[in-house]
Amino acid sequence: RRGGGGAGARPWGWGLALGLALGVKVPTPPGCEADGGQEAEANPQPPPRGFGAAIERSRDLLRRIKDEAGIPGMLVGVSVDGKEVWSEGLGYADVENRVVCKPETIMRIASISKCLTMMAVAKLWEEGKLDLDAPVQKYVPEFPEKIYEGEKVTITTRLLVSHLSGIRHYEKDITKVKEEKEKENRARKLTKPCQDKEQKEKEGKEIEKTDSVKPRKEHEGEVKSRNSKLGRRDKEFEQEEYYLKEKFESVIESLKIFKNDPLFFKPGSQFLYSTYGFTLLSAVVERVSGQKFTDYMLKMFRDLDMLSTVLDDNEAMIYNRAR
Repeated sequence: RRGGGGAGARPWGWGLALGLALGVKVPTPPGCEADGGQEAEANPQPPPRGFGAAIERSRDLLRRIKDEAGIPGMLVGVSVDGKEVWSEGLGYADVENRVVCKPETIMRIASISKCLTMMAVAKLWEEGKLDLDAPVQKYVPEFPEKIYEGEKVTITTRLLVSHLSGIRHYEKDITKVKEEKEKENRARKLTKPCQDKEQKEKEGKEIEKTDSVKPRKEHEGEVKSRNSKLGRRDKEFEQEEYYLKEKFESVIESLKIFKNDPLFFKPGSQFLYSTYGFTLLSAVVERVSGQKFTDYMLKMFRDLDMLSTVLDDNEAMIYNRAR
């Protein structure tokens, strides 16, 4: 994906696809019922001895979740003590052509791929090759030094991995971003009573109100919080850059999308989830490792025996891929 994770078309295709994943959600329209109303699913193998009942209960639960959330298809894989005990596809990999999900289906894992980029960062740090607190220009001089409110500021690898760099996400308008943050803060304040209540329950304290008779304010707070998250996701899908298919020959070249944009805040002062921060991070990995980011990641996957994991590419054909 663009430096380490994300759904949709990416300018530097780092949407990493896993051959087997648990509950992967695909942002395509619902419609996972086969002709005749029967749910499509790959023919599951007979469950291993001793796990049949647990697998059946889990399968029923996943079917409900899939239908309630409008997920076209999902994969599930469970291992016990290093041995696979359950592997199955539910729903469709391709709704339009009625191609069912199967254990071999390749799913784009979106921003989960940021975790894999973090593995590369951790490995380079562990080897003593990467200084987390050095300015990123030490490794990527192509990224310009930044000024915030007239003051020269420093962006480090540590700030990038923490989403504290001030580098924007897909939304370019800082005013809109600030408005969304204010909405989130208001929703968070409304849900605070619910969180306090849950904490008391965990500590074994008695409470006067149960979940079934929550005060109106608490209930409204939970609803607003859920709606706020859904709204953020929908707005992200509206961003043109989310679907950018321009091909870049290197991570360094892809920096031009955002490198000259102003910072949204002083580095280290606020949290802002940023895909582009991870684009810059992947450039750091490339320079520190001395290898192309693609080559470095693929070698790491092979070393980990992740043979079904590939880098997303708008041009290459990925067999068994979900649409």
